[in-house]
Amino acid sequence: MSTPWLHIVGIGEDGMDGLTPATRAVVEAAEVIIGGDRHHALSDTVTAERIAWPSPFDALIELLTSHRGRRVVVLATGDPLWFSVGARIGRSIPADEILYHPQLSAFQLASARMGWSMADLETLTVHGRPVEQMIAFIQPDARLLILTTGAETPGQIARFLVERGFGQSRMAVLANMGGEKELRFDGLAESWDHDVPAFNTLAVECIAAPEAALMPRVPGLADDLFVSDGTMTKREVRAVTLAKLMPMRGALLWDVGTGCGSVAVEWMRGARYARATGIEPRADRRDMAARNALALGVPGLRLVEGTAPEAFAGLERPDAVFIGGGLSEAVFDAAWAQLKPLGRLVANAVTIESEQAMLALRKKHGGELAKIQVARAEAVGRLSGWKPAMAVTQWSLVKR
Repeated sequence: MSTPWLHIVGIGEDGMDGLTPATRAVVEAAEVIIGGDRHHALSDTVTAERIAWPSPFDALIELLTSHRGRRVVVLATGDPLWFSVGARIGRSIPADEILYHPQLSAFQLASARMGWSMADLETLTVHGRPVEQMIAFIQPDARLLILTTGAETPGQIARFLVERGFGQSRMAVLANMGGEKELRFDGLAESWDHDVPAFNTLAVECIAAPEAALMPRVPGLADDLFVSDGTMTKREVRAVTLAKLMPMRGALLWDVGTGCGSVAVEWMRGARYARATGIEPRADRRDMAARNALALGVPGLRLVEGTAPEAFAGLERPDAVFIGGGLSEAVFDAAWAQLKPLGRLVANAVTIESEQAMLALRKKHGGELAKIQVARAEAVGRLSGWKPAMAVTQWSLVKR
């Protein structure tokens, strides 16, 4: 085992005084200290070589390894492993070369200020990331703690809440927590007008109006929440499809023939950090998919121009594949070859030709086959009747 040469230290607004004696000794013994301007100011009593965050930030690992053999301290805010730089470093430098020294995180401090149990809330970050990704967590009675990007972020989130019928949601911006200049700003989303410090944490208590949009994270969002040209996997079939695809934390979906992106969007909403690549030849449909991804809180949806199987070249191997149309032996073989072990493949067919191809493939590879028939009640004069949608044949299998 290597002797740790790199110490990643969480520091709060109370600076060196807030560190444990052992951690304070580590910082005071450092030969090199790396951090932001704020971190250097909080530890300015220590004599050491000072280095600012590199630009671009990806150069950090090279910078750190260039000092291997010296006593190096990286200063981070709060808990270095909770939406912070420690996780990035830990993916690139062996664990036995690093010691972490956590401080109270912004989430823990904000939870204490709000009187909220951390077991009953969602912790999110939009720091340096698209703010839209918090939209997926807007639900009645949800409590959110959000690390923001800057002074403008609370106003942006207030607009998202208002647009979705959550204007009465209570918001609190907390800044400089744990320091002598701690600040708090309270208000409602619909009337939010505070000027707040750039470095802040936002607490949101979601309160829904009677007309609020209901967007649960389980599959089956209403069709009218999506921008579409009418060609899409409809709500009930989509829910069954996602159940077979099984969204999981960090997993990657290939959505082949993504259309308006309804399956890819719901996949990403269905599990934390789930990712999706939508493959779609038509520019107008890629545009709809991109708009749906933003509006429904998954701005990380990747869209690729092309048709299968040629468009698979160079893509990261998936954990799941959905083929919403155009199933053929060539498309299946290429997707199946790239699918990871325990990966799930689901194909839907509405045409006789696609169904015939599906039956032939199932005979060769096995899997489950189901016929999904949905009928919705509609007006028939002054009465009501059932209007059936086109039946969908669904084939699903797991790669073992």
